[in-house]
Amino acid sequence: MAPPEARVRHVEALRPEICTLDITTMNFGEFVFVNTPAHLRVMGRAVAAAGVLPELECFDSGNVRLALRLIEEGVLREPAMFQLCLGVPWGAPATPEAMMFMRDMLPKGTFWTGFGIGPAQFPMVAQAILLGGHVRVGLEDSLHIEKGVLAPSNAALVEKAVRILRALDTEPATPAEARHILGLPRGPA
Repeated sequence: MAPPEARVRHVEALRPEICTLDITTMNFGEFVFVNTPAHLRVMGRAVAAAGVLPELECFDSGNVRLALRLIEEGVLREPAMFQLCLGVPWGAPATPEAMMFMRDMLPKGTFWTGFGIGPAQFPMVAQAILLGGHVRVGLEDSLHIEKGVLAPSNAALVEKAVRILRALDTEPATPAEARHILGLPRGPA
């Protein structure tokens, strides 16, 4: 894992519109994922200084509490973009109860998405929509489009998520609508 200073240089050099900020120190399967509060303050300040929207990945309820504290301290700016990451070994389980508990910790009106890894990817798509959030899918979270069937592409996972949204009478945002929701500057024409 790169030290925080190296990650900060990447953000400053690349100036992405959105970057991931994992708000966690946890056992991650058989590995340990370490982002101490001090480390997060360094990265959070650099992300804010670069004018980049951080995607605050929270793997358990304590991560939500820490992210909110960093916002209170002024390290992270509002509005924030929270990503509730469920089903990672030794993090919050991919259950409706866990997603609801973490969602209920967020201030009213906060932009949030929820996802589950592996076989929980699509059930958590439905759950996030039912709880008033947004969704994320992709090969990073599951290589399968259904049990035993490898996804041919990220696009195939997105298409399945769109079918789920539409089955729940929800229309996905267009790219322009998503940019507006996230407060991003107008993208390329």
